[in-house]
Amino acid sequence: MDYSSRWALPIILVCFLVVLLSNNVVFASHKVFVHLQSQSAVNVKTVHRTGYHFQPEKHWINDPNAPMYFNGIYHLFYQYNPNGSVWGNIVWAHSVSKDLINWINLEPAIYPSKPFDKFGTWSGSASILPGNKPVILYTGIVDANNTQVQNYAVPANISDPYLREWIKPDNNPLIVADIGVNKTQFRDPTTAWMGQDGRWRIVIGAQRKRRGLAIMYRSKDFMKWIKAKHPLHSTNGTGNWECPDFFPVALNGTNGLEQYGEEHKYVLKNSMDVTRFEYYTIGKYDTKKDRYIPDAGSIDSWKGLRLDYGNYYASKSFYDPSKNRRVIWGWSNESDIFPEDDNAKGWAGIQLIPRKLWLDPSDKQLIQWPVEELDALRTQKVQLSKKKLNNGDKVEVKGITPAQADVEVTFSFSSLEKAEPFDPSWADLYAQDVCALKGSYVQGGLGPFGLATLATENLEENTPVFFRVFKAQQNYKVLLCSDARKSTLKKNETMYTNKSSFAGYVDVDLKDNKLSLRSLIDNSVVESFGAGGKVCITSRAYPTLAINEKAHLFAFNNGTEPITIETLDAWSMGKAKIQY
Repeated sequence: MDYSSRWALPIILVCFLVVLLSNNVVFASHKVFVHLQSQSAVNVKTVHRTGYHFQPEKHWINDPNAPMYFNGIYHLFYQYNPNGSVWGNIVWAHSVSKDLINWINLEPAIYPSKPFDKFGTWSGSASILPGNKPVILYTGIVDANNTQVQNYAVPANISDPYLREWIKPDNNPLIVADIGVNKTQFRDPTTAWMGQDGRWRIVIGAQRKRRGLAIMYRSKDFMKWIKAKHPLHSTNGTGNWECPDFFPVALNGTNGLEQYGEEHKYVLKNSMDVTRFEYYTIGKYDTKKDRYIPDAGSIDSWKGLRLDYGNYYASKSFYDPSKNRRVIWGWSNESDIFPEDDNAKGWAGIQLIPRKLWLDPSDKQLIQWPVEELDALRTQKVQLSKKKLNNGDKVEVKGITPAQADVEVTFSFSSLEKAEPFDPSWADLYAQDVCALKGSYVQGGLGPFGLATLATENLEENTPVFFRVFKAQQNYKVLLCSDARKSTLKKNETMYTNKSSFAGYVDVDLKDNKLSLRSLIDNSVVESFGAGGKVCITSRAYPTLAINEKAHLFAFNNGTEPITIETLDAWSMGKAKIQY
């Protein structure tokens, strides 16, 4: 993934705005701080560092790369700056695990060293070739003009259980952009799959004008790749596609799939460089024409489905044969302070908890849920049940560590009659915009109700995750919000205030008058899963008071319809073991 326009820059702050005419939205591109890229951390501040999410000992990280399960070991590669706490000097860091939660950090696997990648080693994927041979495809930067090519690397010693050392053969690059492709927007090759004709296929993210492209390449031997006459898929008006992911999902059940046949549904996911969100569609794959066709109801634009409606980007999935599941990883960047302060605290970025992913029985969307291995970190447990919350009520969840916790709760209500009317003028707004208008403190009918996480005792600081139910003309609309606008008393104009309230609409049947929520709380991050994982939202929070043992956790209701906590299970979470 391209973190921004990075090359041939003077040592000054470089930033620019991309102005989008549609919906009058302005999104800021990422910032580059060249003068900080090689300032190594002197002291690593532990405030706001996570306890059970993956992050290295210090410095900057971004995209998860080439996750795979090989000979009993999980491998995670990721973009890493070994010399500083802002983007720059990127290498492929490498960690291994037996359970996706506890990790051993190894030496970087891939780093700029040859003509085909001396200006950068960017994101890519892993594939397992016949004979149980792993190979990595990655994007190399070859010059100061940001020219991007696709390279490969192989293990130096296949018998090494950790695959510590990787070789970049001299016949790289394997793929160079032709005259019809923008060579500066040409990156992030996918995991390869083999078609019925015996040829390998990969997809590379690209852009033509404002059209996002998933360009397909085919190969008989994995060495010589030929560009297809047409992309696997493309969409106008979305801008550049980064970190594409294309994979099959089973029509029934929660198991993952490795084989690419026409009998399955398919998912095409892209990270949108302009909006910095992850979008996906569900559809069919015509294996004869090598075309992906989104289903009729699967919206193929910024109004479409997102893997996560919050601070989540550059995700990558893999098939895990040990448990017959598909697992997806995403990265969450810092959104609290000026990068000079990031540099002072000595670290930036986390990898989010890996999630199992499968197709919802409706065939209309994906379901995501934290991998089961995370449960092993649960320690002290508390429970609540049949607790009624009237308008304005809140109940504290005591007996756990609120700053580092896992909470599962089911709310119920007796009636939908008090659901507020859904204003027709909101139809063109994103869910997060409605959340900004109807926050947790704005009294409603059916909602807002949910959890106040990383909270002070009197809620001066808190990051609420909550539901609000609206009555539209034909149905009910369930809004799930994660609102970090009051997460900190620190005032800083560089905070991403335009993205601090995140939200998505939950496609759920309310016939039983219940809604469920799970939130993973880890010091500066709250990952939430609504209605069993139909909507996922990640928020970053940086409280000044609600830190460590001073943090509180509440369940609340600010709607006129009484809410009942049917069940609430909350656990203190232990620390993941990460060997640096």
